[in-house]
Amino acid sequence: MQKPVSPRFSKLFAALCASTLMAGLVACSKEGPATSADAGASAASAPAANGAITVGLSISTLNNPFFVSLRKGAEGEAAKDGVTLITVDAQNDPAKQQASVEDLIEKKVSVILINPTDSSAVANVVKEATSKGIKVVSLDRSVNGADVSSHIASDNKAGGKMAADFLAEKLGGKGNIVELQGIPGSSAANERGAGFDDEVTAKGGVKIATKQPADFDRAKGLSVMENIIQSNKDIQGVFAQNDEMALGAVKALQAAGLKNVAVVGFDATSDAITAVKGGQMAATVQQQPELIGQYGVQTAKKLVDGQSVDKFIPVPLNLYKQ
Repeated sequence: MQKPVSPRFSKLFAALCASTLMAGLVACSKEGPATSADAGASAASAPAANGAITVGLSISTLNNPFFVSLRKGAEGEAAKDGVTLITVDAQNDPAKQQASVEDLIEKKVSVILINPTDSSAVANVVKEATSKGIKVVSLDRSVNGADVSSHIASDNKAGGKMAADFLAEKLGGKGNIVELQGIPGSSAANERGAGFDDEVTAKGGVKIATKQPADFDRAKGLSVMENIIQSNKDIQGVFAQNDEMALGAVKALQAAGLKNVAVVGFDATSDAITAVKGGQMAATVQQQPELIGQYGVQTAKKLVDGQSVDKFIPVPLNLYKQ
């Protein structure tokens, strides 16, 4: 037979239950905000309910001062406009770029700004983005095989022509020119090369002795130029389709003891401008990468706001020379 529970024990038991219930309620109340904070953290990568805009920026490579400047311009404009910017670096790898853009699609960004590593290779992922209602804007290099809302770039073909005109005049209308090409398949390489080649052919007198790809890379520009010099030292001019390759070519020419070779680059990076001022380079076609980045974010904001944008937004070119 069980003994009756004392009144004193009953009171203690009731107090203990009340305390346990209160602790549970407090724990539940703490758990709620933690869940909301977690949701907020994941939502930071996607369009917010309060109307904030999230834009993805896919860069071909951040191992190039030109694209670092482009990102800087985009970041500055995004901060000014209250836009969240997510930047991904493809490291000049088309497969890596596709994967990182697919990640931006999963994050449900409002707009994707893309600077293709390969203009054709990005077509499928661009189509995937647009099929899911995400607007795409190409920067500096165009997209082949897929529609974008707008393309923002300098007139690369006009820039190539500008370089050819300058070299023809600099060389007095005669001489052998080496052309260092960018990444095969990129629109910048195709367009700059076409503008330069067509103008050299039209001018006559000067001629392209050889042209070889160096992938827009300084180290490759150096090695490719070294190989060219070994087989032919009769060189009066060099046109490199970007400054990184031009700076590599300058080192190769210096090491070979070849003087008075006019080297022209493209982009007007800070290193190239210093080289022009110092007499190591003759000129560089001056783009404005920060402006390309700024225009990109401005265009993205207009698209989200439902405004119409131009299919091509040009960025002015200049020639920076000695």
